[in-house]
Amino acid sequence: MTEQPHSPHLPPVADKRPSSDTRHGVTRHDDYAWLRADNWQEVMRQPETLAADIRAYLEAENAYCDAAMAGSKDLQDALFAELKGRIKEDDSSVPMVDGAYAYALRYVTGGQHPVYYRSARDGSNEEIMLDGDKEAEGKAYFKLASASHSDDHRLLAWAYDDKGSEYFSMKLRDLASGKDLPEVLPDTSSGGVFSACGRFVFYVRLDANHRPSRLYRHEIGTAVENDALVYEEADAGFFMNVSRSQSGRLILINIHDHETSEVLVIPADAPTQAPQVVLPREVGLEYEVEDNGEDFYILTNAQGAEDFKIVRSPIAQQLGAKDTSNWQDVVAHSSGCLIRSLSVYKHHFVRLETFEGLPRIIIHQLADGSEHAISFDEEAYSLGLMDGFEFDTQTLRFTYSSMTTPAQTYDYDIASGMRTLRKTQEVPSGHKAEDFITRRLMAPSHDGALVPVSLFYHRDTKLDGSAPCLLYGYGSYGISIPAGFSTNALSLVNRGFVYAIAHIRGGKEKGFAWYKNGRREQKKNTFLDFIAASEHLVANGFTNHERIVAHGGSAGGMLMGAVANMAPQNFAGIVAEVPFVDVLTTMLDDSLPLTPPEWPEWGNPIEDAAAYAYISSYSPIDNVRKQAYPAIFALAGLTDPRVTYWEPAKWVAKLRAHNSNDAPVMLRTNMDAGHGGASGRFDRLKEVALVYAFALQVTEAL
Repeated sequence: MTEQPHSPHLPPVADKRPSSDTRHGVTRHDDYAWLRADNWQEVMRQPETLAADIRAYLEAENAYCDAAMAGSKDLQDALFAELKGRIKEDDSSVPMVDGAYAYALRYVTGGQHPVYYRSARDGSNEEIMLDGDKEAEGKAYFKLASASHSDDHRLLAWAYDDKGSEYFSMKLRDLASGKDLPEVLPDTSSGGVFSACGRFVFYVRLDANHRPSRLYRHEIGTAVENDALVYEEADAGFFMNVSRSQSGRLILINIHDHETSEVLVIPADAPTQAPQVVLPREVGLEYEVEDNGEDFYILTNAQGAEDFKIVRSPIAQQLGAKDTSNWQDVVAHSSGCLIRSLSVYKHHFVRLETFEGLPRIIIHQLADGSEHAISFDEEAYSLGLMDGFEFDTQTLRFTYSSMTTPAQTYDYDIASGMRTLRKTQEVPSGHKAEDFITRRLMAPSHDGALVPVSLFYHRDTKLDGSAPCLLYGYGSYGISIPAGFSTNALSLVNRGFVYAIAHIRGGKEKGFAWYKNGRREQKKNTFLDFIAASEHLVANGFTNHERIVAHGGSAGGMLMGAVANMAPQNFAGIVAEVPFVDVLTTMLDDSLPLTPPEWPEWGNPIEDAAAYAYISSYSPIDNVRKQAYPAIFALAGLTDPRVTYWEPAKWVAKLRAHNSNDAPVMLRTNMDAGHGGASGRFDRLKEVALVYAFALQVTEAL
């Protein structure tokens, strides 16, 4: 930033410090590369070490944002009160039984973090295991990542992050005394997994570049520096995590990138055994493993099963096998019907699948192979499976919601087919589902593909093209955006907005092909689908281009940057939260945490000139040009390891230098948080209120 005094009422002007990079015979110039801290690894752990000139620029941007949004302070306060008023402050989960106990979490009135507790199986003799609010005292940022108990119910492994950098520390609590043991397991990727005996806990440790590369076994009561290295992943392109199979018999080491996976197993009752591989990795082959004690049940795309199938293989024969010759189909591949998850129990397994853009739950009996589905009536809805602690059970727990129906938790009796409503999400300020409408449209894209668009609006909203609209999109990594209930969205919908979700390519809403046709060399379909969705909404009278605000975060923020360049006239405003906008530079920097694992998703521009050229053709920051951009609001987190703060900072600086109109371009950096923004449930709502105030301002829907 310049040395001249700067008024917060004027947008900051970032210094231009030219640098260049030449790859594959192509030279790119970057005036704002200096915003990338050379000591970024240190900043993740100690934010105060950020260079003074970078901090000054980010703080100047924050001051400008505050000044630009100052006129909406009363609106933000009103929005925050509404958002908070829809949250049941003393909310709690439905207890999950495990042997003699039932485990649950709750929030207390005014509390920002969960309280983990347990009781006897019948609900008596409640005891608090972990109070998140107490642990967060005095910390600007605090997030509980996980809390899991040992099989004998004596210990609780819990992990937290107090920087926002996603370097978690894990502690072990003696539940009899309520005190933590002396040892602290450092730099974990989240929580731990106990052995069956409870003497050991397995955890993944992040390296200096924030990669989950090593699995350790810690013996309870011993020094952390003596922990045994169980497995080290040599390929920086692979993620690793550790879990326990539903049967409890196996510790699973799950290794994967975005197109290849490998699973190693350790018997939970023999924790010092060396891990054995289920099937050696093969590029393009994905699989996940569960077991029933004798057989593996494997969810896989093997043998051309693009939308996945389920196979069975005897454990004794499969361990050490080099191929899939032991695999027998249990649920055959069905093109266009994507199997999303698999849970195996003693007498049955349950799968969650997506067909025609909607989820469904199927129960498969192991004894005779018979199946049945759980049916639902609404036009668009969201489902979730909640795996319990117990393996020998006939009760399945799932959640249901739609854009009009608050979340409902059901227990489903598999034998009788009866479902019992255990909980309905409460909206303390009131909600009448009959006052709202959920719709599902199909928007034709540039190549004729039909893009599902979920809509949510008030019954009284006029559909004559005058309504403002918030259009949300993501479209990467195969992640499907559910058409679920959002208490936050009500603040817009009650003000006449049409709230829309574009289920664009890059997700898996319409099967694996929907994902495949929105990644790597097909990535532009994602952006064109979103643009097509906006145009379809206008053509059908739901809104007009002067009143659409586009919204996306992370990879969805990249989508925002791309459509801002490609079709700025389609939007009144764009909200990009922690936006991945400097795609080419990041994919060329293999020191960053996620770059090698991301190459299967985007392509490797270091080695592949064609990938370099294609990414360069859409990377948002590389395609900013002199044109009239809509109002843009970018949000960042200083300690974000996923989308580093300098990506949105550079993007905003370049946009402002090229924008040919006076629409505001703003950056708000949370100096105390990372990728997820503020950590407390109420603090996060202040950020939502700020975003919604922006949307209301730019659409003149105040």
